[in-house]
Amino acid sequence: MVDVLPYGSWPSPLSAAEVAAASPRIEGAGFVGDEVWWGQTVPSEGGRTTVRRRTPDGTASDVLPAPWNARSRVHEYGGGSWTASPDGILFFVEKTDQRVYALPVDGEPTPLTPAAGDVRFGGLRWQHGTLLAVREDHTRGPRPVRDIVEIATAGDARVVPLAGGSDFVAQPALSPDGRHLAWVAWNHPDMPWDRSRVMVARRETNGAAPVSAVTSGTASALQPEWQDATTLVYADDATGRWNLWRTDPAATAAAEPVSPADADTGGPLWSLGQRWFAVLEDARLAAVRTNGDDEVVVIDPDGTARPLGVPPTAGVSVEDAAGTRVLLTGAGATLPSGLWLVDVDRPADAVLIAGGEAAWDAEWMPHPRPFTVDGPLGPVHAYDYPPTSPVAEAPEGELPPYVVFVHGGPTGQVAGAASGKIAYLTSRGIGVLDVNYGGSSGYGRAYRERLRGQWGVADVADVAAAAAGIAAEGRADAARLAIAGGSAGGWTVLSSLVGTDVFAAGISRYGVGDARSLAEDTHDFEARYLDGLIGPLPEAEAVYVERSPLSHPERFRVPVLLLQGAEDEVVPPSQSEAIRDALAARGVPHAYVLYEGEGHGFRRGETIANALESELSFLGQVFGFETPGVPTLQLTTAG
Repeated sequence: MVDVLPYGSWPSPLSAAEVAAASPRIEGAGFVGDEVWWGQTVPSEGGRTTVRRRTPDGTASDVLPAPWNARSRVHEYGGGSWTASPDGILFFVEKTDQRVYALPVDGEPTPLTPAAGDVRFGGLRWQHGTLLAVREDHTRGPRPVRDIVEIATAGDARVVPLAGGSDFVAQPALSPDGRHLAWVAWNHPDMPWDRSRVMVARRETNGAAPVSAVTSGTASALQPEWQDATTLVYADDATGRWNLWRTDPAATAAAEPVSPADADTGGPLWSLGQRWFAVLEDARLAAVRTNGDDEVVVIDPDGTARPLGVPPTAGVSVEDAAGTRVLLTGAGATLPSGLWLVDVDRPADAVLIAGGEAAWDAEWMPHPRPFTVDGPLGPVHAYDYPPTSPVAEAPEGELPPYVVFVHGGPTGQVAGAASGKIAYLTSRGIGVLDVNYGGSSGYGRAYRERLRGQWGVADVADVAAAAAGIAAEGRADAARLAIAGGSAGGWTVLSSLVGTDVFAAGISRYGVGDARSLAEDTHDFEARYLDGLIGPLPEAEAVYVERSPLSHPERFRVPVLLLQGAEDEVVPPSQSEAIRDALAARGVPHAYVLYEGEGHGFRRGETIANALESELSFLGQVFGFETPGVPTLQLTTAG
């Protein structure tokens, strides 16, 4: 029987605690002998990252016991916090001290790197008997120094520098004969998706080596991988799309395209562990191609590409390859994020290793609908998740409230995928529109650069156009549109609230309110990010002031929920607290929730659950529907 109930008040089997528990993050994966290993967050253990293994008989168990926590802080966003040797030795970065440890089978973790103050490691990679890493040293001056290093795995703790000389380094790759090292390098003020180079050096016993640039540095080059001892494959977006290229670094001939496509094999290098393709043993390539959604293809040596038709189609990473098998992480339109083992010659037999299974029946999960609207600056891409329930429907003539999701970055992307956090809302009768505003990746360089110099303008125009577009189609109640986002997405939330009259409420998770404060307080990886998004300081200071939501407190008119981690070093609590004070000064209804022990992005299960319930209670109070079973969030108009 289907009950007729107002949108927002539909009964749902999705509790906030269950959604939080069902949302572990996969943190890398690899083949270790005949086993599959992967990193996975444990929300019930404060978001600790463990490493797990699956044996050929399907048995799964932990490799890294509590309280050990594999998490890197290089660039603050980390990535590549663990790797393993074929004989089952786990190498990992321990969160608390950022040292690299070795954990042998049936042994105890022992440190491989010295205790040397604030020195961090990430991007770990075991290749051809060598442990490679990115080292970030904060002890040598006002700015950290980064280099590619080899970490000795036997004898005294010894770290040998292999490559440096630039502000940033990433993605080391050692040739099969061990004679050459390739990596990615870039310098301030660029971000890696603006301009970066693939570099190659001959490996010397004393660590010193002659260095040459494989790419020009006028575009974004990513992920060098050796196809053999002399052939290097990498991604580069010199044509406007990240495509694969092949070259012999020692030859004078120009690099050749591998399999040109109007899609991206590559993306924003936020994490040191990101990978978009892998070399198979027979010289074929397994690669992700992104044009909104993701498609995994296998590329023959002659450049012919064949789609594999595998389950994940959103946020896909090619984690590792062995023979004709690959490990893929990602989500699908009806499948939450997971890890799959795929033989490229038998893709229909893909094996789910971890995650990838919804805790609720498919009838509760919304199907994403690609949605594109014409904005003032060009097309705006989004995914529409309508209210979905097998047991409830709304009264005739009622239109649903909608929440417009704004991803972070702002250089980032969303694709159509099953999500417990989205279904938590849609199963209760609240629609979600997930927007890839101009500046998002996954649609080529031109779309990504729509935001260049226009952060706080182009993103605001695009999300407003998307929200107005979904209402104009008759799918959403134009009077009950909310906007929600975290970090850079929170900036767009706050900027939209002071810059448009489209939204009736806003939810900012650790959002940026003052661009000048962000430029002053942020870490080195993003220290010059705003040069491209707004302009260089001090020349563009007037623009920073004009764009910042806190510069226009009189324009805050609608209720706002602020969620913040107390230990956030990317966007510190002072930003959210300044917004709170501005709202209080204007008498605007609001709530401010500070989570102890949380940083930039929530990892603890109890935090994720409380944030979901707080958001639902907030929406119910603002839009006038009941939220049974959810604690009431206290809104105030005072400080």
